[in-house]
Amino acid sequence: MDHLSRRRLLGAGTVGLAAAATLSATRVHAAQAPVWDRAHRRAQAQPIVDYLAANGAKLLREPQGAIALPSISPSLPGKEYSAQLWDWDTLWTSTALFKLADFMADPAFSARLTRHVEGSLLTFFQHQRREGRIPLVINPVMPPDGGLRMDAPNHQNQAKPVFGQLALLLADRTGSAEFLRPHFEPLLRFYESWYLGNMSKPGLFVWGDDVCIGNDNDPTTYGRPYFSSANLLLNCLFYQDLGAALTLAQRLGRPAAEQASLAARRQALGDAIQRHCWDERDAFYYTADVQVVDRRSELLPGIPQGMATSWQVLPLRIQTFTGFLPLWCGLASPAQAARLLERNWFADDRLRGAWGVRSLGRQEPMYSMVASGNPSNWLGPVWIIANYFVWKGLVAYGQTQAADALASDTVRLLVKSLAETGSLNEYYHPDTGAALSHPGFMDWDMLVLEMI
Repeated sequence: MDHLSRRRLLGAGTVGLAAAATLSATRVHAAQAPVWDRAHRRAQAQPIVDYLAANGAKLLREPQGAIALPSISPSLPGKEYSAQLWDWDTLWTSTALFKLADFMADPAFSARLTRHVEGSLLTFFQHQRREGRIPLVINPVMPPDGGLRMDAPNHQNQAKPVFGQLALLLADRTGSAEFLRPHFEPLLRFYESWYLGNMSKPGLFVWGDDVCIGNDNDPTTYGRPYFSSANLLLNCLFYQDLGAALTLAQRLGRPAAEQASLAARRQALGDAIQRHCWDERDAFYYTADVQVVDRRSELLPGIPQGMATSWQVLPLRIQTFTGFLPLWCGLASPAQAARLLERNWFADDRLRGAWGVRSLGRQEPMYSMVASGNPSNWLGPVWIIANYFVWKGLVAYGQTQAADALASDTVRLLVKSLAETGSLNEYYHPDTGAALSHPGFMDWDMLVLEMI
């Protein structure tokens, strides 16, 4: 959760990948709880399903103040974040609530949910500035522009690139993208504002500063210079969003040149992620530092400069869960996926805890389980969104046994949370499963429904 205050697959390759990982997957879970198949997970997850069925509708928020349309809350009423509308949280909460609607088979709930998801999306567009930027969080009492400043370049972070994905989710659920027709130009303007203000020379997007980046205190971005961090979370989200926008453009019959531009931009971003973030030595994807600037002519005027600086980025070799995101969005080749998983998932517990994905590798000096809300702690605790990303990647690359194991761990963790605290929580200890923050949190925890 963000905090405003501070802050090609598969084919023949799949068979080889699955075979290569079988022994590792067995070794990983030999000393842990048993791996459940989908039917067993569904049975074991019944307390979660019952809890969500009883509380899911409470996240459908009526208009209030600057949130002038029906919208989605990430938390139960009266709990942390419950009065706010957050950017990527809305995508994940909406995704999970639609899955809950399928479980409940309740047409009235599904219809109401659709109105609230559409209202959330349109509320963000209502607060869009003329140049295209959109606030990352909307409160009931706030100015129309969300406090975004007008100076340029502006290091103040805007909303994450998730609105194409949210719109496509809604279009798939309703069977039509027509609701987006009057808002497609604003979506393109939103993208353009990112390209104008946050696109680096190497072709990767950078955060302006470290406030509200999603994985709040990720050491590859948190505390680093303005416009320096090409964070993998940001770039993989953008890659997915451009793909969603292209699909919507095709459904809406947008001009061919516009569709071609979206496709080209997506391809270029994917190529940049592969070129600058994949580390052949470690078989891992890293966030990149793009502030590689040759200042010799400025600092040593008149002195022969000699060899030029030939590199554009420096990999920030700090292992976080974001290194698995290119599996989630399908960018990794089968060979890359095989090496990444064998060396960084199956081999040991650097990133794989007993209860899911460590948000930061336990060998990193920043690794910490301190419970904190400002910013929230992504220095090792398990976040269900990280479990979900890795689970989706495992499924996409044919790793059924490993995906079942992670899904089973996630179900066990949330059943334990309900039994011990009476609610879901924001994040958890990777070795003990203890809840560490914000009871009443719902949001992406509900994505467990996709995993059962």
